[in-house]
Amino acid sequence: MTDILKVLQVSKNFVKPIDIASKVVNMFGNFYNQEVVHAVDNVSFNVTSGEVVGVVGESGCGKSTLGRMIAGILPLTSGKLDFHDQHYSGFDEGNYKHNSHIDLKIQMIFQDPFSSLNPRQKIIDIISEAPIHHKLISKKDKKYFVKDILNKVGLGTDAMDRFPHQFSGGQRQRIGIARALAISPEFIVCDESIAALDVSIQAQVINLFLKLRQDLNLTYLFISHDIGVIQHIADRVVVMYLGQIVETASSDEIFSHPNHPYTKALLQGVPTLDTKKKIYTPIKGEIPSPINPPSGCYFHPRCKFSTNKCITDKPSYKEVSPNHFSACHLNS
Repeated sequence: MTDILKVLQVSKNFVKPIDIASKVVNMFGNFYNQEVVHAVDNVSFNVTSGEVVGVVGESGCGKSTLGRMIAGILPLTSGKLDFHDQHYSGFDEGNYKHNSHIDLKIQMIFQDPFSSLNPRQKIIDIISEAPIHHKLISKKDKKYFVKDILNKVGLGTDAMDRFPHQFSGGQRQRIGIARALAISPEFIVCDESIAALDVSIQAQVINLFLKLRQDLNLTYLFISHDIGVIQHIADRVVVMYLGQIVETASSDEIFSHPNHPYTKALLQGVPTLDTKKKIYTPIKGEIPSPINPPSGCYFHPRCKFSTNKCITDKPSYKEVSPNHFSACHLNS
């Protein structure tokens, strides 16, 4: 199996410049500085062709920012992205070097299907717009093309002449999936793609993702805060905390032998059918601000195993068992 995507030391910072009033105050001393949000901090991993890699973590850990950089929606602050060993780094503040091959082969499905679909366009136009623009199909063929795509995602042909508001949430998400499939991508970034759906509909959409993966040989980066969903769909799991990767392993290994205290805490919150009494202890404290992250291990303010070394030294990200990597001083 070959690597379809390589994420190499990727970081993303958002800078909030100081306003005019602060600049005036700074004339009398350096009281105010620019605020820098470290959304993604030196992230590296590979994705193999045909694989489903799940990215999991609490809200604010940088999952969606990472996904948008990979999809070419956000520019990188530093690092490198390779697709089929071809370097690309997304949009760069209007200085983007167009690469039609990568543009078409990497697509993204968003969390809210209603806000990501044009409410003034019919479904036939939403799905056919991109392939017509890129000259993959002609306008006269769009009806037959859209009919085929809708059948693949489990929607009838009567959907073509309707508007997004005339569908349920699950149906709208299927339309979003159809739009992504319309230009025959190889790699799809799914950003919380089932989080806005009812639980029963979530299962249907997950099964659709798995079927499309098999039928169309797709590769997924599946982003979710729900580690139970990740367990069901992912081959390999990447656990993120405050913009950094703290653990990576196969799905079976993560759920049977988690190594990092943060991963263990996330797994404790997953509902099970076990009838035995279980005492759930939530992770203490709030996630620190990415504007001013803690020293040493970012997780140490909330970790019950924290030591002085955790406060001062950043743990190395190393292999603790075959193809199982973790960043924790407990592995020293």
